[in-house]
Amino acid sequence: MTFSERTVGGVTVLTIQGDLKADSGAKEFTDRVRALLGQERTHLLAEVSGVGFVDSAGLGAIVQAYATAKRQGGALKLLSPAKRLRDLLVITKLATVLPMFEDEPTAIKSFE
Repeated sequence: MTFSERTVGGVTVLTIQGDLKADSGAKEFTDRVRALLGQERTHLLAEVSGVGFVDSAGLGAIVQAYATAKRQGGALKLLSPAKRLRDLLVITKLATVLPMFEDEPTAIKSFE
């Protein structure tokens, strides 16, 4: 699991590469989101096109990060989820809760 981050117009774009699962990735993702929120970077866009496998712990980490950001007056949105992750979010009905975008300019604009 690797992370990189950059800021675009007040939005922190967190690019995630690798699997989000119990033994690797899930805890690192929630820790990274908490750290960003602790720095008062509350507009978070998780670019997840490079995320391969997601297990229940990984899905829980995404939901936890979304809820934590919302509680702190911010937002977590997903950018370019791979088909496998998108299908999982649709099946679990989380796609109705988690904002998802296919292109970065539209996603960045949604924070305004």
